[in-house]
Amino acid sequence: MTKADLSTTTAPEVSTPSGVDVAEAIRADIDSLAPGRGFSRRAFVGTAVGSGFAAAVMPVTAQTITTDAQGLDAGPVSITSGDFKVPAYVAQPAGKKHAPVVLVISEIFGVHEHIADVARRFAKLGYLAIAPDLFARQGDAKSISDIAKLQAEIISKTPDAQVMADLDATVAWAKAHGGNTAKLAITGFCWGGRIVWLYSAHSKAVKVGVAWYGRLQGQSNAMTPRHPIDVVGQLHAPVLGLYGGQDGGIPVASVAAMQEALKTGSAAARASEFVVYPEVGHAFHADYRPSYRPEAAKDGWARCQAWFKQYGV
Repeated sequence: MTKADLSTTTAPEVSTPSGVDVAEAIRADIDSLAPGRGFSRRAFVGTAVGSGFAAAVMPVTAQTITTDAQGLDAGPVSITSGDFKVPAYVAQPAGKKHAPVVLVISEIFGVHEHIADVARRFAKLGYLAIAPDLFARQGDAKSISDIAKLQAEIISKTPDAQVMADLDATVAWAKAHGGNTAKLAITGFCWGGRIVWLYSAHSKAVKVGVAWYGRLQGQSNAMTPRHPIDVVGQLHAPVLGLYGGQDGGIPVASVAAMQEALKTGSAAARASEFVVYPEVGHAFHADYRPSYRPEAAKDGWARCQAWFKQYGV
């Protein structure tokens, strides 16, 4: 797999939250946001896992949620993790036994319609795809319209240790419900991209990972004691990193530092690779909002599938 050139000069491309009422602003488009499903304002904001959209961002088009559930068993489930019931969205081929499992880890906005659609895309490829709401203990990430408030009240209060435990419980649930966890993959976006690296170091069960523009470095604290660059020695699965050369929050220098660190890590770390798309910014796969870049997203999706297959998942 060809590694992209990292010499591109970065220029910030940051989506800023709108001050308008998102639900009202695109009310005319709501009915077409999911196939065969109408949305009231309440449903748009959404409380159930897999429903609604992120209140903090504006969908760029009414045609982004296109993967139907025909031929699938898909919908919300509840996963016991310690003394908490973690809500999750699951999609899998109807009647298929022992499907390989892919964990789908959301952005900071939680498990909304776009993430559910991604899960259905994997299910159409033959996977049992499961997207747990890893913020559920802290609140409903979908419902908060201000990104700073979302970061302060939910994201910063969600400890990595809790996330790792909830993902362990998710894998156990998948195995108990017929999934083939001997073939276990993980992929995630933005916040979820960082979690891909961390969980691939945490769990020996993971066979392969794909991280979409997840943060690689950062300040350590009680909630986030280590970052991807700190765990290269513990990686159990090779990770493909898909990043934007114009990402204002993750500069190419950070990617280059991670590449150097991977050379000194585990065998899985040394097998890990990056693809950097020089002309795109952050969240280029998020096809429900203005950051979406179709060519990079399509190429990344193809590379994700090929990476999974390369490592037997």
